[in-house]
Amino acid sequence: MHFFFRLGLNLIKLRNATLFFSTIFFIILCTVVMYLLEPDNFENLLNTFYYVMTTFSTVGYGDYSPITLAGKMVSVLMYIIGIGLLGVVIGKVLDAFSIFRRNREEGRMDYTNEQHIIIIGWGNKTKSAVKEILKSDDTTEVVILDNLPKSPIDIGLDRVSYIQGDATDEATLQKANISKAKSVIIFSDDKIQEPSLRDAKTLTTAIVVERLAPAVHTTVEVLTEKQTVNFSHVNVDEFILSQETISSLAVRSAMYKGVSKIYSQLLSRQQGEDLFKVPKKEGWITYRDAFTELLDNGATLIADGEQLDINRRLDEKIPGDAVLYIICDEETYGKII
Repeated sequence: MHFFFRLGLNLIKLRNATLFFSTIFFIILCTVVMYLLEPDNFENLLNTFYYVMTTFSTVGYGDYSPITLAGKMVSVLMYIIGIGLLGVVIGKVLDAFSIFRRNREEGRMDYTNEQHIIIIGWGNKTKSAVKEILKSDDTTEVVILDNLPKSPIDIGLDRVSYIQGDATDEATLQKANISKAKSVIIFSDDKIQEPSLRDAKTLTTAIVVERLAPAVHTTVEVLTEKQTVNFSHVNVDEFILSQETISSLAVRSAMYKGVSKIYSQLLSRQQGEDLFKVPKKEGWITYRDAFTELLDNGATLIADGEQLDINRRLDEKIPGDAVLYIICDEETYGKII
């Protein structure tokens, strides 16, 4: 018994690569030896390999079995060593899957895909943002970056990954493959009570993000409008003034009943009409050309980039770098595209 105990310990201590190749070698060796001992019984190497594997796995159907004394002795050796060896290999494989899942849950694995959206900071806003992204696009993947010890969201979701670490640390952002990302969203840290301190942390994060990936589109949540000047110096692409936005929406809703529902439709693709971006077509010379054709298809052209005065500039030529936005439902948008 002591021999088998020591043998088991030695097998477990073997490196994974050594154990794997040792197992393969032992299986091939047993297959060749058994065939050489009883070629008439097993007929070919494939049948012999089948017998060796059923013996190793303790299945033992009995359709093939050794008939010579030498063959039986080799089979006993296979029972003693082979079953334990294969058991350890299977255990190592299961351990590897367990370690892989644990590392993914704890955000310790590097993200290697491209054109993903990185969201920095976990909270209710992040949770809603992830749902909106997954609903809006069937291909875009999301990487959440935070200091939580485990992923705050189900890692079973195919398009959601988690990276654990400090967002101001270059190594953490590199793990999220920030240079190959499509865009980055930096949410304000809800755990910090003082608005100026929250914006200061967001600014520090934005500086590191822009230094590592200046070409990646960056959207930042800012609490106080006066801080936007500081963010503009680090070339942040867009600001979301959360407090002012909520206040303005509340005022508009109080003054014009039902306006909040219109905002909700434009901000989310999960209900009603949506806001979409369309490329300029060759036949569209003026805004009127685009406006008329889109209207005939059930969509309304409302903006070129940040300019919302399209209806007063219908006879102007559309520039080559125009970014046109329309309002319609998803089915209409699909037909237009």
